[in-house]
Amino acid sequence: MIRVAVIGAGNISPAHIKGYLAFPDRCRIVALCDIYPEKAERKKAEFHLDGAQIYSSHREMLQRDDIDLVSVCTPPYTHAEIAIDFMRAGKNVLVEKPMASSLEECDRMIETERETGATMGIIAQNRFTDPVMKLKQIADTGLAGRIVHAQVDSLWWRGHCYYDLWWRGSWEKEGGGCTLNHAVHHIDMLGWLMGRPKKVTAVLSNASHDNAEVEDISIAVLQYEKGSLARVTSSVIDHGEEQRIVLQGEHASIAAPWSVHASLSQLNGFPKENRELEQTLNERYEALPRLAHTGHEGEIDNVLTALETGSRPLIDGNDGRLAVEIISAIYEAGFSEKAVELPLTPDDPFYTAQGIQSHVRHFYEKAASLEDMESDGFTVGEIREKK
Repeated sequence: MIRVAVIGAGNISPAHIKGYLAFPDRCRIVALCDIYPEKAERKKAEFHLDGAQIYSSHREMLQRDDIDLVSVCTPPYTHAEIAIDFMRAGKNVLVEKPMASSLEECDRMIETERETGATMGIIAQNRFTDPVMKLKQIADTGLAGRIVHAQVDSLWWRGHCYYDLWWRGSWEKEGGGCTLNHAVHHIDMLGWLMGRPKKVTAVLSNASHDNAEVEDISIAVLQYEKGSLARVTSSVIDHGEEQRIVLQGEHASIAAPWSVHASLSQLNGFPKENRELEQTLNERYEALPRLAHTGHEGEIDNVLTALETGSRPLIDGNDGRLAVEIISAIYEAGFSEKAVELPLTPDDPFYTAQGIQSHVRHFYEKAASLEDMESDGFTVGEIREKK
C-alpha cells in the first residue's frame, strides 16, 4: 500500500485526490497540506478522507515515515523547494505542471532525484488521453513519414477575474502566463513527438487581461533539424477552447483529435488523394486499444506502477525540463525579439527565475490578490475525440 500526501488544496488538487481514490487497493491518502488549512479541511470532508491528517506547512510532514509519495499541487514558484525537500526526506514526488519556473530549478530537482534515489514524476496528464497516445503510436510507425511541419493550438479562455487569485498573473509566483501554465500541456506533447528544437522565434502579448503582468497570448515558431518547423499558439483569449496537434508528415498528415489526409503527386506536381494510405492509417488507429485510465488518473496509475515495479514513470524530470526549456526559449525570443538557439545553457539570461524576472516585460500591474477562488467550471484542457 503506497501512502500518499497531497500538498496544496487548490483547484487542481481534486484531480489528484480522485486519481488516487480510483486505486483503493494500491494507495491511501494519509495527509493533506495547504497554507490555508481550512481549504485542506474542506477537501478532506468532500472526499471523505477520514484518516488524513491536515498540515499548514509541508515542512511539518518531512519527518513522517509513513509517507511514500507526495503530490505537489502548489503554485509553480514553490515546486522546486517542496519537491527537493521531500526527496531529501526519502519520499517520492509527483509534481504538477509546469515542473518549475526555471531550468535552474529543474536541474536542481533532477540532481536531487539522482542523489537520493527517489522517483520523480511530472504531471502531463494529456498524454494519457486516447487521441494523444494513439497519435504518438501512429507517428512512431513511420507510416506518415518524417514530420516536416507541426501545428499546435493550445487555445483556452479565461475571464478577467481569473488573474485575481493571489499567485496568478505574476512573473514571480506564476512564473509566466498562458505559455507556461496552459500551453505547457501541448508543448510537452510536441517535445514527446518531435524532441528538442534547435531554434525558436516568438511574439508575446497581453490582449485582454490588464490585471496581469504576464502574457495571455503567444505565437512561436520552432525550427528542427533538417528544416522541420512547428507553430505553437498559446492563448487564454480563445472562445471554445479548441485544442489540437496536427503533424504533417512527408506521406500524410495525422492529428489529434484524429484526422488523416494523404496525398500523392500527379505528373504536374499537384496532389491527388492517397486513399490506400489513409485507409491503412485509419485502420491502424482504430486497432489501437483504448486506455484503461485517462487524465490524472492515468498518470497516477503509471506512477504507482513505477513505484511498485521499480520502473521509470512515463513522464520524468527530463520530460518536464524539456517543456520548461522550450517555454523559456519562447519567452527569451519574444522579449528579446531575436531568434534563440537551444539548448539553453546556465549562462543564458533565461536559465534562472531571477534572470527571467529581470528580462521580461510586465504588460500590466497585478490589480488584485484574492486568497481563494471558487473552482466551479474548472477545466484542465483536453484534446477530445471528435463525435
